[in-house]
Parts: sequence; C-alpha cells; structure tokens
Amino acid sequence: MELSDWLDEHAEGWFWYVKRLSGNDTLANGSHQAGFYIPKGVFFRLFPSLEQHTHENADSWFDLTIDSHPDARNVRVVWYNNKARGGTRDEVRVTNLGGGNSALLDPESTGALAVFTFLHGATGDVDTCNVWVCRNEVEEDIVERETGPVEPGRWTTWPPDGGLLALLQTAARADCRLEQHELPPEWLKKFPTGQEIINKVIELRPDSALAVDKRLVRRRDCEFELFQSLEEAVELPRAKAGFATIADFLAAAQTVLQRRKARSGKSLELHMREILIEENFDENKDFTYQPKAGNNPDFLFPTEAAYLDAAFPRERVRMLAVKTTFKDRWRQVTEECADLPVRHLLTLQEGVSEPQFKLISNAGIRLVVPEKRIEKYATSIRPHIVSVESFLADVRTA
Repeated sequence: MELSDWLDEHAEGWFWYVKRLSGNDTLANGSHQAGFYIPKGVFFRLFPSLEQHTHENADSWFDLTIDSHPDARNVRVVWYNNKARGGTRDEVRVTNLGGGNSALLDPESTGALAVFTFLHGATGDVDTCNVWVCRNEVEEDIVERETGPVEPGRWTTWPPDGGLLALLQTAARADCRLEQHELPPEWLKKFPTGQEIINKVIELRPDSALAVDKRLVRRRDCEFELFQSLEEAVELPRAKAGFATIADFLAAAQTVLQRRKARSGKSLELHMREILIEENFDENKDFTYQPKAGNNPDFLFPTEAAYLDAAFPRERVRMLAVKTTFKDRWRQVTEECADLPVRHLLTLQEGVSEPQFKLISNAGIRLVVPEKRIEKYATSIRPHIVSVESFLADVRTA
C-alpha cells in the first residue's frame, strides 16, 4: 500500500501519535528501555481504564501491525510507575515488539518519522494499533504535509477529523508562552519573520551566562512555546468564527502547516548565527552565513572569501551545515564544500545506528550535537561527536 492511501485509510475514527524514533526508542544506543515511548497524557487517552491504577507497572495488551514493514504481533504497553513508591521511573513504553526484527527497534530506524494510529475497542481502551515507519525523506514529507513538522524530542497527536481547532491546540502556559496582550501588537496584524521571533526569544531567554550547548537548546524550546502562543492568538479566533466554504478551511489549515514548516526549516541556523555573534564571532570577518560558494553550506569559517582564496590554508577552513534531522538528509552535505577533508553537521537528531554513523564518518562528515543530546547516541559513537562548544573552540584555534 502507498503511504498516502494508508493515511487516508486511517483517517476517520483513528487517533494518531507521531514522533521521530530516538536511540532510546530503538536498539541504537544499547538502552535497556528498548520500546517506543508514549507520553502519559497520550497513554491515559488511549487506555483510560489504567489512569487510576496505582499498582506497580500497570499494563495492557493490544494488537500492533507495522504496515510499512509487514510485521504483526500482540504487544504490551507498560506504565513504569515505581516513582510513587520511592523508585525512579514514571514513564510509559510499548514492549514485546520482537527485538531487532521489528522496524520500531531496528537501529537503522533511529531518526525516522513514525506514525502510530490507534483504534479504541468496545471497552474504551485501545485494542488495535497500525504503524507506518517512514522509509525515506519523501514519505516523511507526505506525513508532515498532514501534521506539520515533527522535530526530534517532540511529538504530536493528530485526530484528522479534529479540524483547525485540533491543529491549534497548545499545551498549558510555559515560561515563553505569551498571552495575546503580551505579544507585539504588530505581530497580530502581520505574522513576524523568523528572525523577529528569534530576537524576541533572546529577549525572553538572554541566557548569556549559560554554556553554549544549553543556551541553544533552551532557546529552541522557548521559540517553540512562543510560536505556539502567537499562532494561537492569530489563528484561533478565525477558526472559532468558522469558514464559509471547505476551500476557505483548507486554505487556512494549509497556511498554518506551511508556516510551521518554514519556521522549523530555518530556526536552528538562525539560533546558531545569534550564538556565534554573542560569542564574539564577527560576521563577515570570522564567519559567513549562507555563503554561495561551496554549493551553499549554511556557515563558512573564517569567511567565504578565505574559502575561495587558493592561498588560504585549507586546514584552517571550517564548514558547518545545519539540519534538525539527518537520517537521509546527511547525504546532501557531501555535496557541500566537497574539497574540504572534514565537513561538520549540526543536528538535534537523537541517535543514529552504528552502520549509518560509519557511512557518515567515511564521507568526511563530523556530527555536532548539543552536549546533553550526545547521551542519546551509542557509547561507541559518543567520543566521535563534538558538542557545539567544542566546535566553536576548534574554530577559534584554526
């Protein structure tokens, strides 16, 4: 079955949970937690009968079929809840998936976008789950056209029949979620650019004393919350007012999804540019952002002019590509500054299989990952990944 047909087949009556598989979900980092993670709020919606259970490791069984990689089995969902009794765990995972034979545990699936569709049974709890693990970038684009971008470490739920109101639902207020009266008035008339949103994030999260890696992650989280609150302030009144035609509704939904995709595509590189400036890197003297040379990498150090200067020592040139996820997209980096022996790739992806990491390394690409996220990678891979701070230190001494 084609993915588009599968999505249509699982539209009416199914509840979607969409996430990117991390190294903790698969077997990529050797974690004993193998089995995909479900947030407790989603878990209680899927299995309401277990919400009031206080006994240790409340569980349920249901049928799970992976339609993208034909595999069907009866699996167990477990609420590891010993924290209430002095333990350390309070999380939900699905187990009994069949080990490495399952596409959900295959290390090669790390970073892949997975769509879990659930159907409730007569008891009110889920008894059926159909899954699609995206096999390439094309399939991921098809899914994200329906759900909007899904970034590493985040997830989304999607009742396809929930309308625009469901699309605009947001979490409870967090530090960077602003009420309508707290937003710049001009933003309510014309949606701000990505750079304008980043500037507001820096105002809310100056964080100049924080280490670079932590600063980058905190600001990304802040931006996500700020964008959600702005989107709600602008679009929710329109959604509540209703639409005269189906075409009007579809146009509004498409605008929301396209705006989310545009934000996600530029966000990380804009944050990185601001951090470079804060760390006393002079743009156009110490780095060039979005140079044309070298097949359009995101950053060149010290400058594009230095890269183009045949007399400038090649060992002092650094190139940085920025991709939130890289499961398939890392190959694009091989076409950027191909004459450099090493290219660097900044990413937020949470893990990679050892065979794929070997391919990436052999292609002369070195991963740059915020420090805490390096823990998501296999022990054997971690020494070969550099943190953002380590990368900047290397650039300074080049």
